[in-house]
Amino acid sequence: MKLKNIAFAAALVAATSAAQAQGAKLKVGLMLPATGTFAALGTAIENGFKLYVAEQGGKLGGREIEFVKVDDESDPAKATDNVNKLIKRDNVDVLVGTVHSGVAMAMAKVAKDTGTLLFVPNAGADAVTGPMCAPNIFRSSFSNWQPGYAMGEVMAKKGHKNVVTITWKYAAGDESVKGFKEAFEKAGGKVVKELSLPFPNVEFQALLTEIAATKPDAVYTFFAGGGAVKFVKDYAAAGLKKNIPLYGAGFLTDGTLEAQGADADGLLTTLHYADSLNTPRDNSFRLAYAKTYKLQPDVYAVQGYDAAQMLGIGLTAVKGDVSKKAEFADAVRKAKIDSPRGAFSVSKAHNPVQDIYLRR
Repeated sequence: MKLKNIAFAAALVAATSAAQAQGAKLKVGLMLPATGTFAALGTAIENGFKLYVAEQGGKLGGREIEFVKVDDESDPAKATDNVNKLIKRDNVDVLVGTVHSGVAMAMAKVAKDTGTLLFVPNAGADAVTGPMCAPNIFRSSFSNWQPGYAMGEVMAKKGHKNVVTITWKYAAGDESVKGFKEAFEKAGGKVVKELSLPFPNVEFQALLTEIAATKPDAVYTFFAGGGAVKFVKDYAAAGLKKNIPLYGAGFLTDGTLEAQGADADGLLTTLHYADSLNTPRDNSFRLAYAKTYKLQPDVYAVQGYDAAQMLGIGLTAVKGDVSKKAEFADAVRKAKIDSPRGAFSVSKAHNPVQDIYLRR
């Protein structure tokens, strides 16, 4: 009899704590860059995420959302401490981050070890949904391989044979070039030189001189944020643009186009979003974003918006109870996400399966 009572009491406590948790606010830890070369990207992701939450009346899966923020400074050396602060000090239920692939890898490791839900709204590090994949880790953006591979096919079809690649020496740049190279060489092209410089260095002059001396048919690049603005301007200023066409993953021009001005004219990039899609879904998103933030949205805003959408799908399925990880993951995997970029689904490894657009 005593054992029965103990079991009943334990079940009652579990049921009560689950019910309390569902009634309590859901703490979302936003670990994004607020300073440095990627600061504008972090702002756009946060804006997009908060816009979707606001559209749902401030609640997802019946739970009011409370935000806790940490500036990750795009610094992998500080990443583990930052993510542990959010989990252990701030007791967040969900992690959202980040832009820099090196920081995201550290976040994924801690999320995997602790079982905390993690949504990656930008960083394309292939390992996050590759070797590191876990039932509690989801990506709302892309893998670095995707836009790179697509551009490899495009440049080969345009008849380019000998190409130089240039990027920052870190996971995102390396993997983007690797995806590009795989498709380009499969189609018979050759990468004659792979140039790189340490992140977030923007002293491009020596490398631009090397490109001029090599005289390739074209150049493939991966840069983003402030670095992308400077690279496009420096490339044009060096007189390379008129003789050696520049191509890139879409981050080269997303969120940076206005600052690049005429130097970006005619650039071809590949990405899973474009601001001229002109679909009813994207138009309504763009209008709502512009009204709310007095800014034009970009791919980063879309990825933040869709991270919140995916979180909402999972939470609705488990009635707000984040401890039901298997049911949560199952619901997200079965969903067709109604994104401004066009509907997409997620793979078994929780990576988006999506269209890639060629943008001029």
